Amino acid sequence: MSQPTAPPAELERKGAFELTFAMILSGTIGVFVVESGASPFNVVFFRCVFGAIALGSYCLARGYFKNHGFTAKKLGLTALGGVFIVFNWVLLFSSYTKTSISVATVVYHTQPFYVVLLGAVLFRDKLTASKVGWLVVAFTGLILVAGVSASDLSGDSTYLVGLGQALLAAVFYALSTVITKRVSGVRPHLIALVQVLLGIPLLLPFAAVGQTADLGARWGWLVGIGLIHTGVMYVLMYSAYQKLPTPKIAVLAFIYPAMAMVMDWLVFGHHVSVVQALGIPLIVTASLGVNLGWRFGPPRRRTPAEQTPSVPETKTAQLVPATSTGGTR
Repeated sequence: MSQPTAPPAELERKGAFELTFAMILSGTIGVFVVESGASPFNVVFFRCVFGAIALGSYCLARGYFKNHGFTAKKLGLTALGGVFIVFNWVLLFSSYTKTSISVATVVYHTQPFYVVLLGAVLFRDKLTASKVGWLVVAFTGLILVAGVSASDLSGDSTYLVGLGQALLAAVFYALSTVITKRVSGVRPHLIALVQVLLGIPLLLPFAAVGQTADLGARWGWLVGIGLIHTGVMYVLMYSAYQKLPTPKIAVLAFIYPAMAMVMDWLVFGHHVSVVQALGIPLIVTASLGVNLGWRFGPPRRRTPAEQTPSVPETKTAQLVPATSTGGTR
């Protein structure tokens, strides 16, 4: 594969545009899901069908099936990650109608913290004091965003069920992330393609395909979720990851929940309360702190020995974006 010849600054600008557009598209998926009028299982089933067509066509056109890099072990890990990705979509889409697109998306955006916790539990990744501090901040924000009232606890439990589905969707996403991060040497487009292909037989027993016969023009929303939010969005996202440093990826990723909240307000008139709004910056700050390795708490005082200038190294380390190849939105 030929190396890009454009200057690094130009490549980074292109990557920033690609990721921004991908996150804007991602923020509109809730509207497509709700407007389709289909059940969550049907939405995800047809997302997998049309997404497989889009991703398969792209991979075929780019020649990605040659030297694909899959082994039996990598294929097994990809499939396992795909199970969690597919049911993560079902849970998230179901939570939209029980809470709201805004609340479900913000709650769902606690994914990075579950990745940290699962990494510590399953793979004994180091859980530093700073990460624990950011986790506390994030879950404080989560409590505020949840906005659970006494009536939710004593009356209709629909809202609580929706919150639980969004949280479980985030956990499933995190499980897929820690699994697919172990799949190296395979293009993320191919990993995503395997996972949506797996979703078709996986969801067929749950999907009431016959119910879609009366959707009429609303079929366009289902096709859009597969072609736009699974085909176009993934291609843009994976292309951007190759051009951008981790800090910029972490910051631009928050366009997704911001756009989702704007669309929820514009299309459905939903908005978060003042108390819920107080929790959003806590989750955003904590997520950036975890992703960018910020130290939690006041800066540590340096000792006289640490204040002595060190000899610069001949090479500098480059940040590599730790992204889920399975796709989430």
